[in-house]
Amino acid sequence: MSEIQKLTAAHEEELIQKLSELVRINSEESEPLADAPFGAGPRDALLAALAMMEKDGFRTVNLDNYAGYAEMGEGEQVIGIIGHLDIVPANASDGWDTDPFEPVIKDGIIYGRGVADDKGAVVASMIAMKVLREMNVPLNKRIRLIMGTNEERGSRCLAYYVEKEGHVDLGFTPDGEFPGVYGEKGMVAGVYRSKHTNIRYIQGGTARNVVCPKCTVRVDKISYSTKALTDWFHNNSIQFSIENTDEYDEITVIGNAAHASMPELGVNAISYLMMGLKQAGFQDPFVDFYCSRFGLYYDGTGMGCKCSDEYGALTWNNGVISMKDGVIEGSIDIRFPVTMSARNVVRLMQDSLDHEGGSVEIIHTAEPLFFPQDSQLVQALYSAYTEVTGDTEHEPMTIGGGTYAKGIHNTIAFGCAFPDKDYRIHNTNEYCPVDELLKQAEIYVRAIQNLLAI
Repeated sequence: MSEIQKLTAAHEEELIQKLSELVRINSEESEPLADAPFGAGPRDALLAALAMMEKDGFRTVNLDNYAGYAEMGEGEQVIGIIGHLDIVPANASDGWDTDPFEPVIKDGIIYGRGVADDKGAVVASMIAMKVLREMNVPLNKRIRLIMGTNEERGSRCLAYYVEKEGHVDLGFTPDGEFPGVYGEKGMVAGVYRSKHTNIRYIQGGTARNVVCPKCTVRVDKISYSTKALTDWFHNNSIQFSIENTDEYDEITVIGNAAHASMPELGVNAISYLMMGLKQAGFQDPFVDFYCSRFGLYYDGTGMGCKCSDEYGALTWNNGVISMKDGVIEGSIDIRFPVTMSARNVVRLMQDSLDHEGGSVEIIHTAEPLFFPQDSQLVQALYSAYTEVTGDTEHEPMTIGGGTYAKGIHNTIAFGCAFPDKDYRIHNTNEYCPVDELLKQAEIYVRAIQNLLAI
Protein backbone atom coordinates (compact mmCIF):
# COMPACT_ATOMS: atom_id res chain seq x y z
CA MET A 1 0.00 0.00 0.00
CA SER A 2 1.44 3.36 -1.08
CA GLU A 3 1.82 6.33 1.26
CA ILE A 4 -0.96 8.18 -0.55
CA GLN A 5 -3.28 5.19 -0.26
CA LYS A 6 -2.59 4.80 3.47
CA LEU A 7 -3.16 8.47 4.18
CA THR A 8 -6.33 8.57 2.08
CA ALA A 9 -7.78 5.44 3.71
CA ALA A 10 -7.30 7.03 7.14
CA HIS A 11 -9.89 9.66 6.17
CA GLU A 12 -12.69 7.21 5.32
CA GLU A 13 -14.96 8.08 8.24
CA GLU A 14 -14.35 11.79 7.71
CA LEU A 15 -15.22 11.44 4.03
CA ILE A 16 -18.49 9.68 4.86
CA GLN A 17 -19.39 12.24 7.52
CA LYS A 18 -18.72 15.26 5.28
CA LEU A 19 -20.49 13.77 2.29
CA SER A 20 -23.49 12.81 4.41
CA GLU A 21 -23.76 16.35 5.76
CA LEU A 22 -23.78 17.77 2.24
CA VAL A 23 -26.23 15.19 0.86
CA ARG A 24 -28.72 16.05 3.61
CA ILE A 25 -28.94 19.55 2.13
CA ASN A 26 -31.39 19.63 -0.77
CA SER A 27 -29.37 21.90 -3.04
CA GLU A 28 -31.65 21.85 -6.05
CA GLU A 29 -31.88 25.33 -7.55
CA SER A 30 -34.94 27.30 -6.40
CA GLU A 31 -36.22 30.85 -6.32
CA PRO A 32 -33.40 33.37 -5.75
CA LEU A 33 -33.18 35.24 -2.46
CA ALA A 34 -31.34 38.43 -1.56
CA ASP A 35 -28.31 36.43 -0.36
CA ALA A 36 -28.89 33.30 -2.43
CA PRO A 37 -28.71 33.80 -6.21
CA PHE A 38 -29.75 30.19 -6.88
CA GLY A 39 -31.97 29.64 -3.86
CA ALA A 40 -31.48 28.62 -0.24
CA GLY A 41 -30.36 25.03 -0.87
CA PRO A 42 -27.31 25.77 -3.07
CA ARG A 43 -26.32 28.59 -0.70
CA ASP A 44 -26.55 26.35 2.35
CA ALA A 45 -24.49 23.62 0.69
CA LEU A 46 -21.79 26.14 -0.21
CA LEU A 47 -21.71 27.59 3.30
CA ALA A 48 -21.43 24.08 4.78
CA ALA A 49 -18.60 23.08 2.44
CA LEU A 50 -16.65 26.27 3.08
CA ALA A 51 -17.11 25.82 6.83
CA MET A 52 -15.65 22.32 6.55
CA MET A 53 -12.56 23.58 4.77
CA GLU A 54 -12.12 26.56 7.07
CA LYS A 55 -12.33 24.27 10.08
CA ASP A 56 -9.60 22.13 8.51
CA GLY A 57 -7.32 25.15 8.28
CA PHE A 58 -7.63 26.16 4.63
CA ARG A 59 -8.04 29.71 3.39
CA THR A 60 -11.62 30.18 2.18
CA VAL A 61 -13.42 32.81 0.11
CA ASN A 62 -17.16 33.12 -0.53
CA LEU A 63 -18.02 34.92 -3.76
CA ASP A 64 -21.47 36.24 -2.82
CA ASN A 65 -22.90 32.71 -2.57
CA TYR A 66 -22.46 32.16 -6.31
CA ALA A 67 -19.34 30.09 -5.70
CA GLY A 68 -16.56 29.79 -3.19
CA TYR A 69 -13.13 28.28 -2.84
CA ALA A 70 -10.66 26.83 -0.38
CA GLU A 71 -6.96 27.29 -1.03
CA MET A 72 -3.51 26.16 0.03
CA GLY A 73 0.02 26.89 -1.21
CA GLU A 74 1.80 29.91 -2.59
CA GLY A 75 2.78 31.28 -5.97
CA GLU A 76 1.40 33.19 -8.93
CA GLN A 77 -0.10 30.19 -10.68
CA VAL A 78 -3.32 28.45 -9.61
CA ILE A 79 -4.21 24.80 -10.01
CA GLY A 80 -7.99 24.58 -9.91
CA ILE A 81 -10.17 21.66 -8.86
CA ILE A 82 -13.64 22.74 -9.91
CA GLY A 83 -16.67 20.87 -8.57
CA HIS A 84 -20.30 21.69 -7.92
CA LEU A 85 -22.66 21.40 -4.99
CA ASP A 86 -26.02 21.85 -6.73
CA ILE A 87 -28.06 18.84 -7.78
CA VAL A 88 -30.80 17.80 -10.16
CA PRO A 89 -34.23 17.21 -8.59
CA ALA A 90 -34.85 14.10 -6.50
CA ASN A 91 -38.23 12.97 -5.22
CA ALA A 92 -38.76 9.79 -3.25
CA SER A 93 -42.05 9.29 -5.11
CA ASP A 94 -40.17 8.90 -8.40
CA GLY A 95 -39.00 5.45 -7.39
CA TRP A 96 -36.17 5.90 -4.89
CA ASP A 97 -35.69 2.96 -2.55
CA THR A 98 -34.47 5.34 0.17
CA ASP A 99 -34.84 9.02 1.04
CA PRO A 100 -32.57 10.77 -1.50
CA PHE A 101 -31.57 13.32 1.15
CA GLU A 102 -30.81 10.87 3.93
CA PRO A 103 -27.65 9.01 2.88
CA VAL A 104 -27.65 5.28 3.44
CA ILE A 105 -24.63 2.97 3.34
CA LYS A 106 -25.25 -0.64 2.42
CA ASP A 107 -22.57 -3.18 1.52
CA GLY A 108 -19.96 -0.45 1.23
CA ILE A 109 -22.07 1.67 -1.12
CA ILE A 110 -23.50 5.07 -0.22
CA TYR A 111 -26.86 6.07 -1.70
CA GLY A 112 -28.30 9.57 -2.03
CA ARG A 113 -28.68 12.47 -4.44
CA GLY A 114 -25.27 13.94 -5.23
CA VAL A 115 -23.10 11.14 -3.83
CA ALA A 116 -21.66 10.74 -7.33
CA ASP A 117 -22.63 13.98 -9.06
CA ASP A 118 -20.92 15.96 -7.72
CA LYS A 119 -20.81 16.22 -3.92
CA GLY A 120 -18.89 12.97 -3.63
CA ALA A 121 -16.16 14.29 -5.91
CA VAL A 122 -16.02 17.58 -4.01
CA VAL A 123 -15.50 15.76 -0.72
CA ALA A 124 -12.90 13.45 -2.30
CA SER A 125 -11.09 16.62 -3.42
CA MET A 126 -11.24 17.99 0.14
CA ILE A 127 -9.57 14.80 1.37
CA ALA A 128 -6.96 15.02 -1.40
CA MET A 129 -5.96 18.50 -0.25
CA LYS A 130 -5.62 17.30 3.34
CA VAL A 131 -3.45 14.38 2.25
CA LEU A 132 -1.18 16.69 0.24
CA ARG A 133 -0.72 18.81 3.33
CA GLU A 134 0.02 15.77 5.48
CA MET A 135 2.65 14.65 2.97
CA ASN A 136 4.36 18.07 3.17
CA VAL A 137 4.39 18.27 -0.62
CA PRO A 138 6.24 21.46 -1.70
CA LEU A 139 3.68 23.76 -3.30
CA ASN A 140 5.07 26.08 -5.96
CA LYS A 141 1.53 26.89 -7.06
CA ARG A 142 -1.70 27.57 -5.22
CA ILE A 143 -4.11 24.63 -5.03
CA ARG A 144 -7.68 25.87 -5.10
CA LEU A 145 -10.86 23.83 -4.66
CA ILE A 146 -13.54 25.88 -6.40
CA MET A 147 -17.14 24.98 -5.58
CA GLY A 148 -20.03 26.18 -7.68
CA THR A 149 -23.78 26.13 -7.08
CA ASN A 150 -25.41 26.34 -10.52
CA GLU A 151 -23.67 23.78 -12.74
CA GLU A 152 -26.80 21.78 -13.46
CA ARG A 153 -28.70 24.79 -14.77
CA GLY A 154 -26.30 26.97 -16.67
CA SER A 155 -23.00 27.39 -14.76
CA ARG A 156 -23.61 31.07 -14.08
CA CYS A 157 -21.80 30.43 -10.81
CA LEU A 158 -18.58 29.69 -12.69
CA ALA A 159 -18.99 32.72 -14.93
CA TYR A 160 -19.26 34.81 -11.75
CA TYR A 161 -16.13 33.17 -10.35
CA VAL A 162 -14.16 33.88 -13.54
CA GLU A 163 -15.39 37.49 -13.54
CA LYS A 164 -14.15 37.98 -9.97
CA GLU A 165 -11.05 35.75 -9.86
CA GLY A 166 -10.03 35.04 -13.44
CA HIS A 167 -9.12 31.73 -15.04
CA VAL A 168 -6.88 29.03 -13.62
CA ASP A 169 -3.47 28.12 -15.03
CA LEU A 170 -4.11 24.39 -14.88
CA GLY A 171 -7.15 22.55 -13.68
CA PHE A 172 -9.60 19.71 -13.75
CA THR A 173 -13.26 19.34 -12.93
CA PRO A 174 -14.14 16.00 -11.27
CA ASP A 175 -17.53 15.96 -12.95
CA GLY A 176 -16.88 13.72 -15.93
CA GLU A 177 -15.10 10.44 -16.37
CA PHE A 178 -11.76 8.78 -15.79
CA PRO A 179 -9.20 8.58 -17.26
CA GLY A 180 -9.92 12.09 -18.55
CA VAL A 181 -11.97 14.00 -21.10
CA TYR A 182 -10.05 15.92 -23.75
CA GLY A 183 -13.13 16.83 -25.78
CA GLU A 184 -16.69 17.85 -24.93
CA LYS A 185 -19.43 18.06 -27.49
CA GLY A 186 -20.97 21.40 -28.30
CA MET A 187 -24.48 22.17 -27.10
CA VAL A 188 -27.64 23.65 -28.55
CA ALA A 189 -30.55 24.42 -26.24
CA GLY A 190 -34.00 25.09 -27.56
CA VAL A 191 -37.72 24.98 -26.88
CA TYR A 192 -40.63 23.66 -28.89
CA ARG A 193 -44.15 25.06 -28.68
CA SER A 194 -47.57 24.03 -29.90
CA LYS A 195 -49.58 26.19 -32.29
CA HIS A 196 -52.86 24.33 -31.99
CA THR A 197 -53.69 21.34 -29.82
CA ASN A 198 -56.65 19.36 -28.48
CA ILE A 199 -54.65 18.22 -25.47
CA ARG A 200 -56.18 19.50 -22.22
CA TYR A 201 -53.14 19.11 -19.97
CA ILE A 202 -49.63 17.71 -20.17
CA GLN A 203 -46.80 17.59 -17.66
CA GLY A 204 -43.57 15.62 -17.65
CA GLY A 205 -39.88 15.55 -16.90
CA THR A 206 -37.56 16.77 -14.16
CA ALA A 207 -34.82 18.73 -16.00
CA ARG A 208 -33.82 19.60 -19.55
CA ASN A 209 -30.66 17.51 -19.29
CA VAL A 210 -32.46 14.37 -18.11
CA VAL A 211 -34.42 11.94 -20.28
CA CYS A 212 -38.07 12.34 -19.21
CA PRO A 213 -38.96 9.54 -16.76
CA LYS A 214 -42.69 10.24 -16.45
CA CYS A 215 -45.32 12.11 -18.45
CA THR A 216 -49.06 12.62 -17.93
CA VAL A 217 -51.58 13.89 -20.48
CA ARG A 218 -55.31 14.55 -20.37
CA VAL A 219 -57.39 14.19 -23.53
CA ASP A 220 -61.08 14.06 -24.36
CA LYS A 221 -62.84 10.76 -23.94
CA ILE A 222 -63.40 8.71 -27.14
CA SER A 223 -60.80 10.87 -28.95
CA TYR A 224 -58.56 7.84 -29.46
CA SER A 225 -58.68 4.06 -29.54
CA THR A 226 -58.01 2.70 -26.07
CA LYS A 227 -57.28 -0.74 -27.51
CA ALA A 228 -54.81 0.57 -30.09
CA LEU A 229 -53.04 2.64 -27.43
CA THR A 230 -52.88 -0.25 -24.98
CA ASP A 231 -51.63 -2.65 -27.64
CA TRP A 232 -48.94 -0.19 -28.75
CA PHE A 233 -47.66 0.33 -25.22
CA HIS A 234 -47.63 -3.41 -24.56
CA ASN A 235 -45.81 -4.12 -27.83
CA ASN A 236 -43.13 -1.60 -26.86
CA SER A 237 -42.87 -2.81 -23.23
CA ILE A 238 -43.97 0.58 -21.89
CA GLN A 239 -45.37 0.95 -18.37
CA PHE A 240 -48.54 3.05 -18.42
CA SER A 241 -51.88 3.76 -16.78
CA ILE A 242 -55.18 5.14 -18.06
CA GLU A 243 -57.58 6.80 -15.61
CA ASN A 244 -61.10 7.51 -16.81
CA THR A 245 -63.09 10.45 -15.45
CA ASP A 246 -66.42 11.93 -16.49
CA GLU A 247 -64.69 14.72 -18.42
CA TYR A 248 -61.46 13.28 -19.77
CA ASP A 249 -59.01 10.40 -19.80
CA GLU A 250 -55.69 10.82 -17.99
CA ILE A 251 -52.86 8.78 -19.49
CA THR A 252 -49.51 8.40 -17.73
CA VAL A 253 -46.38 6.81 -19.18
CA ILE A 254 -43.42 5.75 -17.05
CA GLY A 255 -40.06 5.86 -18.83
CA ASN A 256 -36.52 5.64 -17.57
CA ALA A 257 -34.29 8.61 -16.78
CA ALA A 258 -30.78 8.97 -18.18
CA HIS A 259 -28.39 11.86 -18.74
CA ALA A 260 -29.18 13.91 -21.84
CA SER A 261 -25.72 13.19 -23.22
CA MET A 262 -26.64 9.48 -23.43
CA PRO A 263 -30.36 9.47 -24.23
CA GLU A 264 -30.08 6.00 -25.73
CA LEU A 265 -29.73 4.66 -22.17
CA GLY A 266 -33.14 6.00 -21.18
CA VAL A 267 -36.77 5.66 -22.19
CA ASN A 268 -38.36 9.02 -22.96
CA ALA A 269 -41.87 9.07 -21.51
CA ILE A 270 -42.89 12.14 -23.54
CA SER A 271 -41.93 10.56 -26.85
CA TYR A 272 -43.59 7.23 -26.15
CA LEU A 273 -46.75 8.97 -25.01
CA MET A 274 -46.93 11.16 -28.13
CA MET A 275 -46.20 8.23 -30.44
CA GLY A 276 -48.79 6.13 -28.60
CA LEU A 277 -51.47 8.78 -29.10
CA LYS A 278 -50.57 9.02 -32.77
CA GLN A 279 -50.82 5.25 -33.20
CA ALA A 280 -54.14 5.26 -31.35
CA GLY A 281 -55.73 7.65 -33.88
CA PHE A 282 -55.70 10.81 -31.74
CA GLN A 283 -56.15 13.65 -34.22
CA ASP A 284 -54.02 16.57 -33.12
CA PRO A 285 -51.70 18.99 -34.96
CA PHE A 286 -49.23 19.17 -32.06
CA VAL A 287 -48.98 15.39 -31.79
CA ASP A 288 -48.37 15.29 -35.56
CA PHE A 289 -45.64 17.92 -35.14
CA TYR A 290 -43.99 16.07 -32.27
CA CYS A 291 -44.02 12.70 -33.97
CA SER A 292 -42.70 14.01 -37.29
CA ARG A 293 -39.94 16.18 -35.80
CA PHE A 294 -38.88 14.13 -32.75
CA GLY A 295 -40.61 10.76 -32.67
CA LEU A 296 -38.56 8.13 -30.85
CA TYR A 297 -35.30 9.41 -32.33
CA TYR A 298 -32.43 10.50 -30.09
CA ASP A 299 -30.07 11.45 -32.95
CA GLY A 300 -31.86 14.40 -34.60
CA THR A 301 -33.15 12.40 -37.57
CA GLY A 302 -36.57 14.05 -37.55
CA MET A 303 -35.06 17.53 -37.54
CA GLY A 304 -32.57 16.76 -40.32
CA CYS A 305 -29.49 17.23 -38.14
CA LYS A 306 -28.28 13.66 -37.67
CA CYS A 307 -24.48 13.81 -37.92
CA SER A 308 -21.28 12.39 -36.44
CA ASP A 309 -17.50 12.58 -36.56
CA GLU A 310 -14.71 10.22 -35.52
CA TYR A 311 -15.30 11.17 -31.86
CA GLY A 312 -19.05 10.64 -31.63
CA ALA A 313 -22.56 11.39 -32.90
CA LEU A 314 -25.11 14.11 -32.26
CA THR A 315 -27.63 13.33 -29.50
CA TRP A 316 -31.07 14.86 -28.92
CA ASN A 317 -33.15 14.94 -25.73
CA ASN A 318 -36.59 16.33 -24.96
CA GLY A 319 -36.42 16.63 -21.19
CA VAL A 320 -39.42 18.52 -19.80
CA ILE A 321 -42.85 19.43 -21.09
CA SER A 322 -45.72 21.50 -19.66
CA MET A 323 -48.78 23.47 -20.67
CA LYS A 324 -49.80 27.02 -19.84
CA ASP A 325 -52.71 29.06 -21.19
CA GLY A 326 -53.37 26.42 -23.81
CA VAL A 327 -49.82 26.36 -25.17
CA ILE A 328 -47.55 23.34 -24.77
CA GLU A 329 -43.85 24.06 -24.31
CA GLY A 330 -40.95 21.64 -23.98
CA SER A 331 -37.18 21.70 -23.71
CA ILE A 332 -34.60 20.51 -26.23
CA ASP A 333 -31.02 19.53 -25.35
CA ILE A 334 -28.68 18.78 -28.26
CA ARG A 335 -25.05 17.64 -27.93
CA PHE A 336 -23.13 17.83 -31.23
CA PRO A 337 -19.74 16.46 -32.39
CA VAL A 338 -16.53 18.16 -31.25
CA THR A 339 -15.34 18.95 -34.80
CA MET A 340 -18.55 20.78 -35.76
CA SER A 341 -19.84 24.26 -34.96
CA ALA A 342 -23.17 25.33 -33.53
CA ARG A 343 -23.83 27.31 -36.70
CA ASN A 344 -23.49 24.18 -38.81
CA VAL A 345 -25.93 22.24 -36.63
CA VAL A 346 -28.54 25.02 -36.62
CA ARG A 347 -28.22 25.31 -40.41
CA LEU A 348 -29.02 21.60 -40.77
CA MET A 349 -32.27 22.15 -38.83
CA GLN A 350 -33.32 25.32 -40.61
CA ASP A 351 -35.99 23.76 -42.83
CA SER A 352 -37.50 21.78 -39.95
CA LEU A 353 -37.98 24.51 -37.34
CA ASP A 354 -41.56 25.32 -38.36
CA HIS A 355 -44.59 23.05 -38.74
CA GLU A 356 -48.32 23.70 -38.84
CA GLY A 357 -48.69 22.07 -35.42
CA GLY A 358 -45.68 23.55 -33.65
CA SER A 359 -42.33 25.25 -33.89
CA VAL A 360 -38.79 25.01 -32.55
CA GLU A 361 -36.83 28.00 -31.24
CA ILE A 362 -33.07 27.92 -30.61
CA ILE A 363 -32.27 29.84 -27.41
CA HIS A 364 -28.62 29.11 -26.63
CA THR A 365 -25.54 27.51 -28.17
CA ALA A 366 -22.12 26.54 -26.83
CA GLU A 367 -19.16 25.51 -28.95
CA PRO A 368 -17.28 22.25 -28.31
CA LEU A 369 -14.17 21.95 -26.12
CA PHE A 370 -11.11 20.17 -27.48
CA PHE A 371 -7.54 19.63 -26.22
CA PRO A 372 -4.89 17.64 -28.09
CA GLN A 373 -4.65 14.23 -26.47
CA ASP A 374 -0.88 14.61 -26.13
CA SER A 375 -1.07 17.99 -24.37
CA GLN A 376 0.73 18.40 -21.04
CA LEU A 377 -2.53 18.81 -19.14
CA VAL A 378 -4.18 15.69 -20.55
CA GLN A 379 -1.06 13.58 -20.15
CA ALA A 380 -0.38 14.74 -16.58
CA LEU A 381 -3.86 13.73 -15.49
CA TYR A 382 -3.91 10.51 -17.47
CA SER A 383 -0.59 9.51 -15.92
CA ALA A 384 -2.03 10.09 -12.44
CA TYR A 385 -4.90 7.76 -13.22
CA THR A 386 -2.73 4.97 -14.62
CA GLU A 387 -0.19 5.27 -11.78
CA VAL A 388 -2.88 4.81 -9.14
CA THR A 389 -5.12 2.25 -10.87
CA GLY A 390 -2.73 0.37 -13.14
CA ASP A 391 -5.41 0.62 -15.84
CA THR A 392 -3.84 1.26 -19.26
CA GLU A 393 -6.71 -0.27 -21.23
CA HIS A 394 -8.91 2.82 -21.02
CA GLU A 395 -7.76 6.08 -22.61
CA PRO A 396 -8.87 9.72 -22.42
CA MET A 397 -12.06 10.34 -24.36
CA THR A 398 -14.56 12.81 -25.70
CA ILE A 399 -18.03 13.01 -24.14
CA GLY A 400 -21.46 14.45 -24.78
CA GLY A 401 -21.83 15.98 -21.35
CA GLY A 402 -21.01 19.63 -20.83
CA THR A 403 -18.88 20.41 -17.78
CA TYR A 404 -17.33 23.43 -16.12
CA ALA A 405 -14.32 22.92 -18.41
CA LYS A 406 -16.15 24.87 -21.13
CA GLY A 407 -16.32 27.92 -18.87
CA ILE A 408 -12.78 28.21 -17.54
CA HIS A 409 -9.45 28.04 -19.33
CA ASN A 410 -6.82 25.28 -19.15
CA THR A 411 -9.22 22.76 -17.64
CA ILE A 412 -10.58 19.35 -18.58
CA ALA A 413 -13.02 16.96 -16.91
CA PHE A 414 -11.18 14.27 -14.94
CA GLY A 415 -13.24 11.84 -12.85
CA CYS A 416 -15.47 11.32 -11.01
CA ALA A 417 -16.86 8.27 -12.83
CA PHE A 418 -14.69 5.20 -13.28
CA PRO A 419 -14.82 3.42 -16.67
CA ASP A 420 -17.82 1.28 -17.52
CA LYS A 421 -19.73 2.23 -14.37
CA ASP A 422 -23.28 3.54 -14.13
CA TYR A 423 -23.83 5.39 -10.86
CA ARG A 424 -27.43 6.27 -11.80
CA ILE A 425 -26.45 9.92 -12.02
CA HIS A 426 -29.55 12.07 -12.67
CA ASN A 427 -31.64 9.01 -11.88
CA THR A 428 -33.27 7.37 -8.88
CA ASN A 429 -31.06 5.51 -6.39
CA GLU A 430 -27.87 7.41 -7.27
CA TYR A 431 -24.94 5.69 -5.57
CA CYS A 432 -21.17 5.48 -5.23
CA PRO A 433 -19.01 2.83 -3.54
CA VAL A 434 -17.08 4.33 -0.62
CA ASP A 435 -13.85 2.67 -1.76
CA GLU A 436 -14.20 4.43 -5.12
CA LEU A 437 -14.55 7.79 -3.40
CA LEU A 438 -11.29 7.06 -1.58
CA LYS A 439 -9.70 5.98 -4.86
CA GLN A 440 -10.83 9.27 -6.39
CA ALA A 441 -9.06 11.16 -3.61
CA GLU A 442 -5.91 9.13 -4.17
CA ILE A 443 -5.96 9.89 -7.90
CA TYR A 444 -6.53 13.60 -7.26
CA VAL A 445 -3.50 13.73 -4.96
CA ARG A 446 -1.32 12.24 -7.70
CA ALA A 447 -2.90 14.49 -10.32
CA ILE A 448 -2.06 17.62 -8.33
CA GLN A 449 1.51 16.40 -7.86
CA ASN A 450 1.82 15.96 -11.64
CA LEU A 451 0.36 19.41 -12.31
CA LEU A 452 2.78 20.97 -9.81
CA ALA A 453 5.60 19.55 -11.93
CA ILE A 454 4.49 21.29 -15.14
